[in-house]
This record gives sequence, C-alpha cells and structure tokens, in this order.
Amino acid sequence: MSLITDLLDYVMHLDTNLLSIINIYGLWVYLIIFIVIFLETALVLTPFLPGDSLIFTAGALSAQGAMNAFFLFILMSAASILGDTVNYSIGHFIGPRVFKSKSKLLNKEYLNRTHKFFDKYGGKTIIIARFIPIIRTFAPFLAGVGKMNYFRFLVYNVVGGILWVGFFLWTGYFFGNLPFVKENFTIFIGVIIVVSLIPAAIEFYKHWRENRFKKSRKSLKK
Repeated sequence: MSLITDLLDYVMHLDTNLLSIINIYGLWVYLIIFIVIFLETALVLTPFLPGDSLIFTAGALSAQGAMNAFFLFILMSAASILGDTVNYSIGHFIGPRVFKSKSKLLNKEYLNRTHKFFDKYGGKTIIIARFIPIIRTFAPFLAGVGKMNYFRFLVYNVVGGILWVGFFLWTGYFFGNLPFVKENFTIFIGVIIVVSLIPAAIEFYKHWRENRFKKSRKSLKK
C-alpha cells in the first residue's frame, strides 16, 4: 500500500520530479509525458494529474536543452487532443446510460440541460475549459453526454489543445529559467495552478449569487 501511495504521490508531483525522470529514463520521458497529459484529459477519474504545471516545467527544461521544445509541442498537443476525443467518446456512449439513473445528481433533466448548454456555448466552453484544471477534464465528457456535434467539437478541441499546450510550454520556455522563477520554482508552479482556478471560482461565485437571489425572490413571494 505504501508503494502505491508513493507512486501516486510521485505522479501527482511529476512536474517537480521531471528533471530526475529525464536523468533516469532518458528519451522515455517523452512517452511518460504523453501518457500523463493524455490521462489528465481523457478520464474524468484523473483530474488530479498535473497539466498546466507539467507543460510549463517541460518548457523550462527544454530551454536548458534537456528536451526538444518543438517535439514536445507536437507530442503534448496530440496527447491533449486525443485525450479530449476519448473523453468525448466515453461521454457519448456511456454518459446517457449513467444519466438515466434516478439519482438526484444524475438524471435526464441534467442531460437535457447539458445538451442545451453545449449547443449554445459549446465551442467557447471547450476552449476556455482547457485552461481550468478539473473543469477541462469534465468538459469533453459533458460535450459527449450532450451529444454535441462531433466535427464541431473536434475543431474546438484541436484549437483549444494547441492554445493550451502552446501557452504554457512557451511561457515556461521563455520565462521558466529566469533567476527569480528558478529560485522560487515550487511557489511559481503553485501560483500557476491558483491563477488557472480563478475563472472557475468566479463562475462558481456567480452561480452561487444567482441561486441565492432566486431563493430570496421565492421567499419574498411567499
């Protein structure tokens, strides 16, 4: 059990362990990075895997010559696009069966709402969700559940994947080795994660205020 816990902890902090992995496994690091990015985007059960921070760290190490930045850009873009595609397919084929459950959290009303939401805001949602941890793992799944047109999804998936990987990779490449960043690397990675969660926090707050306002209006009518 201890071995599994240690392995899980190592994978979750793959970004900070990346240099040691390069030294140990050499070129196999490319496959490891591909698998992690793929799993983080392909399965709703693995949103805890590092995404933004791993890409940023890979960019910083590429600037030092430890890896090839252009190959990483192609590899990670492909992993993120393929991951979202698999996630969409899982939602498309399995999601509706799950939502037929009588559970209050999983019912057909939620399925219909998801369908309408993605029909109206689908493209913007798929792209923006790329930059929000956890939400980016669930967005393609819900797009599949809502039966969003696949070719429409694919376009936004490709654009979002390239923008996401490109932004964090090249930011890490050009800024990750600045003295201030290197001396406070762990803190900087934490800041990246916190900043990327801000849009989700804002949306949650808006949703909370809206629900609170509706409840207040109902209580006044009574």
